[in-house]
Amino acid sequence: MVSQLQALSAVEITSLIRSGQLSAREALASHIDQIQKVNESINAVVITDFERAAEAATAADEAQAQGAELGLLHGLPMTHKDTFNTAGLRSTQGSPAFAENVPEHDDLQIARLKAAGAIRTGKTNVPEFGAGSHTFNEVFGTTTNPYATDKSAGGSSGGVAAAIAARIQPLGDGSDMGGSLRIPGSFCNVFGFRPSYGVIPLGSAGNAHAWLARSGPMARTVADVALFMQASAGNDKIHTGNTLSGQDFASLHPELKGARIGYSFDFGLNVPVEPEVIEVLRGQLAVFEQAGAILEEATIDFSDADEVFSVTRAFDFATGLGGLVREHPELVKPEVIWNVNKGLALDADAMISAAAARTRLGEAVDSYFERFDFFLSPAAQVLPFDATWRYPEQIAGVPSETYLDWMRSACLLSATSLPVIAMPGGFTASGLPVGWQLAANHYRDVELLNAAAGYEEATHFADRAPALAQLDTEAAQ
Repeated sequence: MVSQLQALSAVEITSLIRSGQLSAREALASHIDQIQKVNESINAVVITDFERAAEAATAADEAQAQGAELGLLHGLPMTHKDTFNTAGLRSTQGSPAFAENVPEHDDLQIARLKAAGAIRTGKTNVPEFGAGSHTFNEVFGTTTNPYATDKSAGGSSGGVAAAIAARIQPLGDGSDMGGSLRIPGSFCNVFGFRPSYGVIPLGSAGNAHAWLARSGPMARTVADVALFMQASAGNDKIHTGNTLSGQDFASLHPELKGARIGYSFDFGLNVPVEPEVIEVLRGQLAVFEQAGAILEEATIDFSDADEVFSVTRAFDFATGLGGLVREHPELVKPEVIWNVNKGLALDADAMISAAAARTRLGEAVDSYFERFDFFLSPAAQVLPFDATWRYPEQIAGVPSETYLDWMRSACLLSATSLPVIAMPGGFTASGLPVGWQLAANHYRDVELLNAAAGYEEATHFADRAPALAQLDTEAAQ
């Protein structure tokens, strides 16, 4: 069950705190209470920092009482994805190799949330090194889906998606290389936003110019996604072509009328998608048309996307984890070792071919957006699956050759570098969530959120809470 407070959005909670109707200490107490109620069922929050959170909440209330300037997220309690470094708090990456790692400094995303007034309460679970879109590891075990606790919550931002769906918190941070915001968003009936390159800088110690992975928010409302972006967007040290700042996300204008949307269920490549996923989403196409969008079955030419994604991902894994795999392979899961070794085996011919493929893919993207404003497709090819699996061994009857095959719907769009948002798309007859992903042209992030908000206004699927987080009507009275 959930209290009335935990059912609110981040926009609503921060507004109540700012107006003095709610204290940061009260918000924190409610947040911790919900963790204690539901976390045992889903294993989303795996590291807690409640004592320091209480000190921070007290300091936030005292600062407000003294008339201090308040950040956008002043007093909002929030757990953080465990792939992010958090100063003074264990940051494990879900790996035995870093099980006791305590960083001295916050990663940039965490530092920006803290500067905006968010109060750190702990860490959420991830797959080891964020590899794979199912959240399990040898350090903390498996995170499960609040809508069906024997199913996967997705990943790698599965812990934060489950926490948001279970009403532990309304807003959270994640990251996305091959669908790590979008697949858990789809599985857990929340929004997951992968911004354009550099809008929220996500550095890499080994390659500051790495472009495939992104940092971004998850939330139950698009307004909360925009709030996160206000607090987090803006350039850092590396020039990326980004001109967007937090202020650009300060106001939403929900709108689908006149939007030209191409949609595809197989990406023009016969990508296998479970029939039940297609059935649910196809039934939602009329929603876009009724809102005034112009729909046409059409796709970006993704014929070069698989090569771009696989080579870039392999290179990034080898750059970031090659040393660890060489020295301590016994501490790393086999999927990561496979991906690293694939990167270490890259030669000049492979890199030259991938560069040419990326050039052609960029031209295909440009050609598509000469006709359309958005591209609409399934966020995930499968329904939330048995949480005891490492990954689905087949998709719609097609065998999986690698642990990435069932994530291909998300990986194809990652290769384009476009901004993409996962949106709740409805439920199966058995109550499992299904999600869309909507993409816009480069740096059209604000327009993308406006379109997503237009769809949200017409559906409100994220308002449907899982049974373990239904509103406590007695407490509400």
